[in-house]
Amino acid sequence: MRSKRSFLGIVGVLAWTLMAVVSTGPAQAATASANGVSGDVRIAPPAPHDGGTRSARAEAAVSPTVSPAAHFIHRADGELFDCAPGNLCVEVWDPTVSKWKIFFLYHCNRYWLSDWHGNGYYLNKQTGGVTSYFYGQGGDVLRAFTPPQVGTQDWTPVWSIRNC
Repeated sequence: MRSKRSFLGIVGVLAWTLMAVVSTGPAQAATASANGVSGDVRIAPPAPHDGGTRSARAEAAVSPTVSPAAHFIHRADGELFDCAPGNLCVEVWDPTVSKWKIFFLYHCNRYWLSDWHGNGYYLNKQTGGVTSYFYGQGGDVLRAFTPPQVGTQDWTPVWSIRNC
């Protein structure tokens, strides 16, 4: 089971990486198309192995949040979404709706995470070469990176994110 989850995670990262390579270019405003998705789209990865369907466990689950609040959307695996320039997009599985919850961290801030568990993804499309940080419970830096950056992340040990 663990190898299947790892394989699915690798496939998701490869898809994101391929899309990042294809869409790499100068930062510019994204233009909306007729369906409301700009030209720089991403594909939501496959659902986690144990999170694909609603269960009694999911009924008791709580939706992941950030504080201060940030714009977010839900997407099922395989659905398109846009991570526009200027955003640090972070993706976590939401067991309450069995979909990925994608937060768009645009405003410079330290965002505190609640109910973030398991593996997810991040895509740094910020401009200006800022450094982003993922922090652990004691304030220790778990990851520091500059744009453009895409990757997987185990959200369980992450307690906060600073996008600038």
